Amino acid sequence: MAGHSSVLTDGSTLSILDQSLYRVERFFALLSGIGVFALMCLAVFSVGGRNAFNSPLPGYVDWIEQAMPLIAFMGIAYTQRDGGHIRMDILVGRLRGRALWAAEFVSVFFMLVLMLLLVWGSWAHFQRSFDFGAPLWSRDSSMDIALPLWPGKLLVPLAFSVLSLRFVLQLWGYGRAFARNDATPVAVPLIEDAATQAAHEAETVSGFEDDAR
Repeated sequence: MAGHSSVLTDGSTLSILDQSLYRVERFFALLSGIGVFALMCLAVFSVGGRNAFNSPLPGYVDWIEQAMPLIAFMGIAYTQRDGGHIRMDILVGRLRGRALWAAEFVSVFFMLVLMLLLVWGSWAHFQRSFDFGAPLWSRDSSMDIALPLWPGKLLVPLAFSVLSLRFVLQLWGYGRAFARNDATPVAVPLIEDAATQAAHEAETVSGFEDDAR
């Protein structure tokens, strides 16, 4: 997870909360990466078993289905914190000062509203799957080897809840920047031009090359 982040830090309460949540987000992103690696290993095992012993991994598709929420959602808060999600900066990138912070605040606010609705809906979806009185606590299972589906369904509201907390902190950061007319606020990703982004990417690659030497 090496790379450059445009998020500034200081000793304020907002920054301390930002860095605390960032540790959680990095852990979730690590779990997502482990999930990708595990699926790669399962694919090698399944293909190798089919070719060598005519016996692929039982329930390979079921395991993929179970791992999809881990791969797709557990890293989104981490990416949001570092400003890594795809966004259109053609208009917002031309704004400065309070106009920029107001635009960012409004966009993050609507994303937070949408995310809270998704947390509510995904939690209800998990509840329909989970049952303490059922075998393996599950009311539904995968088609092939009957894996319980509630663990994967639980990951979705969990990841979305962390992302919602990130949005709350960013609303705080943008709101404070608007009130103070800060040039470089903390706890929010700052917009970088293409040349700056390219320079940071080059620094990251150079760091990997230095480590290899």
